[in-house]
Amino acid sequence: MATHRYSALLTDLYELTMLAGYYEKGMHRQTAVFDMFFRHNPFTGGYAIFAGLQPALAYLSQLQFSAADLAYLQTLGIFKPDFLNYLKDFRFRGKVTAPAEGTVVFANEPLITVEGELAEAQLVETALLNIINFQTLVATKAARIVSVASPGVVVEFGLRRAHGPDGGLSEARAAFIGGARSTSNTWAGQMYGIPIKGTHAHSWVMAFPDELSSFRAYADCFPDQCILLVDTYDTLASGVPNAITVARELRDKGHEVKGIRLDSGDMAYLSKEARRMLDEAGFPGIQIVASSDLDETVIQSIRNEGGRIDIYGVGTQLATCGGEGGGALGGVYKLVRFDAQPKLKVTSDISKATLPDRKRLWRAVLPNGEYCLDVICLEHEEPSPGATVFDPINPSRTKRIPPDVRFEQIRQVVMQDGQFTTPEISLAAMADRCAEQLSLLPKGTTRLTNPHIYKVAISEQLHHLRSELMQKALENQPRFKED
Repeated sequence: MATHRYSALLTDLYELTMLAGYYEKGMHRQTAVFDMFFRHNPFTGGYAIFAGLQPALAYLSQLQFSAADLAYLQTLGIFKPDFLNYLKDFRFRGKVTAPAEGTVVFANEPLITVEGELAEAQLVETALLNIINFQTLVATKAARIVSVASPGVVVEFGLRRAHGPDGGLSEARAAFIGGARSTSNTWAGQMYGIPIKGTHAHSWVMAFPDELSSFRAYADCFPDQCILLVDTYDTLASGVPNAITVARELRDKGHEVKGIRLDSGDMAYLSKEARRMLDEAGFPGIQIVASSDLDETVIQSIRNEGGRIDIYGVGTQLATCGGEGGGALGGVYKLVRFDAQPKLKVTSDISKATLPDRKRLWRAVLPNGEYCLDVICLEHEEPSPGATVFDPINPSRTKRIPPDVRFEQIRQVVMQDGQFTTPEISLAAMADRCAEQLSLLPKGTTRLTNPHIYKVAISEQLHHLRSELMQKALENQPRFKED
């Protein structure tokens, strides 16, 4: 699968200044472990879809400062020559643990764990967050849209509203993982092998003397890929009747119009009327495509009102991840172990206290195959049926693991010594994994509003370790009295 190279300067300045500081203090080769996770499920929903791993690993495997990079850093006047000389041979040679792309994940779970020398594990923070946050957010948005569109098909139409060219490319990739099985983005088709789909714009219709002649011209050019945009002038009085005329003419030549596209108006009403007109004219096989600022809420409304849409072209709201709770995934990257000692961030808000040390992530599965809960354990642990586990946000809340579950590990080592350890898989396989795992969630978890809250817990040993470290940290902090 093709990917493009990211610059070593795809980072925030403070990563480089910390790196220079670690180097100067002789700390850069000490071992460190960082976890990436997010604290809240996006879109106020019940889950997220993990995506972006292969581009992230490609970035790590290719990480290298070029002569031009080093020359630029020298112009900043803040880095010493010996540090810049150190960067010449800088490579990522660490270990990465992560779920497979397309895996259903939840808030507070360690997603990517990076382990290696402090310098390499610290530097990659910004780039990993940039890649994983965005693609996970888009894949989740796509999964939400696909869940309400079914049995209709979703096509990703977001390139022109995406956050720049790379954003458009990444968005098409992640949307495919989330269930949008084709894209309008030709570059994404070339790079990732995603099927590409498209129709024509209103400008095509307006460039001809009238709508009918524009439809005839398009059918003449693309007799086997003809989808006609029918709302330039009047959808039901002009567009659909002219499409039917061209469909008859094309059939006489041995071809069939594939579809019509609606891009404005009351989609539920217009699609029902268009379907009736097409069926009565003898064209039940012509599909109805809808576009125009669609998202999961609009699509659900169309379907609730009996709309007859076969294909949903979703652009702006998918590319920009709009809607309630959208816009960004708040993934963070925190130090959990340093120089052989577990570490945690301590805060007065327990919900922001991190989970220390190396960990494993397990999923409890009921006998019928349904997912039950996820358990975060220390590296040497395995959860047991019937064991007591703790809420990571409110440790006063506990739960017993059901007695009849089996456990699956959600993550695996995907990079060791800077080298890939797992074979690359296709985007189609990632999308299939996403669909399968969503189908195994407890009822209500994929609901758009007020979803069922899937349980994520921490083991008793991890709970005790965090509590001990928090107490020690608080005891070691100076106390200041108010005047």
